[in-house]
Amino acid sequence: MIRKIIIPVLTVIVCFSAKAQTINTNENPKLVVGIVVDQMRYDYLTRFYNKFGEDGFKRMINEGFNCKNHHFNYIPTKTGPGHASVFTGTTPKYHGIIANDWYDKYEKKMVYCAEDDSVQSVGTESSDGQMSPRRMQTTTFADENRLFTQNLGKTIGISIKDRGAILPAGHTANAAYWFRGKSEGKFISSTYYMNELPNWVTSFNKSKTVKSYLKDWNTLQNIETYTESGADLNEFEGGFRGKETATFPYDLKKLSKINGGFDILKATPYGNSLVIDFAIAALKGEALGKDNITDVLTVSFSSTDYVGHNFGVNSKEVEDTYIRLDKDLERFFKVLDAEVGKGEYTVFLTADHGAVDVPSYLRKMQIPAGYLNNKETKAKFAAFLMDTFGVDNLIENISNDQIFLNHEAVKATNKTLSEVEAIIVDELINYKNVYKVYAASTMHNNDFTSGMEELLQKGYSQKRSGDVLIIANPNYISYSKTGSTHGSGFKYDTHVPLLLFGKGIKHGETLQKTVIPDIAPTISALLGISFPNGTTGAPLEFVLD
Repeated sequence: MIRKIIIPVLTVIVCFSAKAQTINTNENPKLVVGIVVDQMRYDYLTRFYNKFGEDGFKRMINEGFNCKNHHFNYIPTKTGPGHASVFTGTTPKYHGIIANDWYDKYEKKMVYCAEDDSVQSVGTESSDGQMSPRRMQTTTFADENRLFTQNLGKTIGISIKDRGAILPAGHTANAAYWFRGKSEGKFISSTYYMNELPNWVTSFNKSKTVKSYLKDWNTLQNIETYTESGADLNEFEGGFRGKETATFPYDLKKLSKINGGFDILKATPYGNSLVIDFAIAALKGEALGKDNITDVLTVSFSSTDYVGHNFGVNSKEVEDTYIRLDKDLERFFKVLDAEVGKGEYTVFLTADHGAVDVPSYLRKMQIPAGYLNNKETKAKFAAFLMDTFGVDNLIENISNDQIFLNHEAVKATNKTLSEVEAIIVDELINYKNVYKVYAASTMHNNDFTSGMEELLQKGYSQKRSGDVLIIANPNYISYSKTGSTHGSGFKYDTHVPLLLFGKGIKHGETLQKTVIPDIAPTISALLGISFPNGTTGAPLEFVLD
C-alpha cells in the first residue's frame, strides 16, 4: 500500500521539477491571457482613443505591439468560428466550426457549435450547461500547452456566451464557465469538465456581485463629450422593451422584469464588468500564474456584441461600452500585476469579427446599403427549381448563406451534382443584391489565393458546408432595421484589433497584414510548444522579443 502511494507522488515531483527547469530556461510567462472582444471593429480603437485612460487599451499599445492591419481571412465572420480560429490557428475549413449553428447534412438537422447532449449541466437545472468543445475538430494552443506540461499547466475559459468560453479553452481545459441569466444570474459549466462547481465559483454565485449590476446605466462621462458617435435619439437603434426610446439613462432593475431578468446585463457594459469580476475570482481561486509552469486564461467579452446588435456601430451606447471596457481592462491588468507579477504574464487582445454600420443609416448618408428580401427571393427561387428540374424537394436546407441540396432528389433530375450546382449558380447571380455565388465543386477544384473566393474557400468545410455559397452585396444584410450585425468578408467585418503585451513581446507596431490564424502559432512559438494540430497561420516573429 505504501509503495502505491509513494510512486505516483515521486513521479509528480520529478515531472514538476523537470518542467520547472525547462520553463526557467525558456523564461516563459507564468500566465497567458487570451482576450477576445466580441464584435470589436479595429476603428473602435482609434475612434475612442482619446476617451481611453492610460492603463487599459493604451497600456497594451504603449508597452506592447499593435498590429494595425489585422484581418479575418475567411467567411463567415461569426462568433463561433471566430473564437475557434483565434485559438486553433486555422480556419473553419479545418477546425470545422463553420457557423454558430449549421445544418448537419448527415444528422439532417440544425446543430449548435457547442451543444453536447451527452453531458449534463453543472450549476443549473436548465439545459444551458449541456455544452462542450466536441464539434471543434482541431486543438487550440491551450490544448498543446496542456500536453506539453503533462497537464500541469491549467486552462480556464470564461465568457458570458458558452461558445466564447468553451471553444478558446479547447478540449483539455480544466474548466470553462459561462453565464446563465434569466432568473438565476450565475456562472455555470458542464460535466465535460467537472461534476460540481468549485468552492470559489459557488461563493461567487452566492455573492451579491451579479445583482449589484441591476442599476442605472448612464454614460460614464458627460454624454455631450461623446462626439465620436451619433445622436442619442435616432431611428437606428433597438433599445429595451418597456422604454419608449433607446436613450440614456436605462433603469436596468426596472427594465429587467420584462427583458429576461439577469439577461438584460448581457446587453450592457456591466456584462463585461461581471466577466472581469469572475476572471479575477478565477485567477485567485485557481492560483493561476503562481508557479513557473505556464497557465492559460481565456476571457471573452460578449456584451460588446449584444450592445452592437441592439444599438448599432454608431451609437452612444457602443461608445460608452468601450469607455467602460477600457476601465475594466485597467482593473484587470492591475490585478494581474499584483497576483502574477508585472512582466511575468503575456496578454493578447483581438476580436471574433467586426460589424457593419446600420444599413438604414448608411442609406441616409447616401452609401449603397439595404436589407435582403429573403421571402421574395425564396419564392422566386422555388418557382425556378420547379420549372427547371420538375421536383419540389431539391433543397434540403438554406442557412448561413448556403444551399444544401437533397442529393437523392438530384439523382432524379438526370443531371450530375456539379451540373445542378452550376445551373443554380447561373440563376442566383442574376438576383437582386446578390454579389457572388459559387458552387461547392468550385471550392473543391480550385485553389484561390485572393479576393472573396479565397475567403469563401478558407471558410468552406467539405464535410459540413453546403452545395452553393452566396455572398450578398456590401452593406446588405438579413437583419432588423435597427442595430448592427456581421458575417461577411467585407472589411467592416474582417478588420479587427490585435494587441499583444507582456513577457516576450516587443514594443512596436506594424501595418503589415496579419491574419487571425497567426495568433495561435505566435503564442505557441513564445511558449516553445507544438503548434495546434490544424495550424495554417504563421508565427509573427516581429512581435516576439
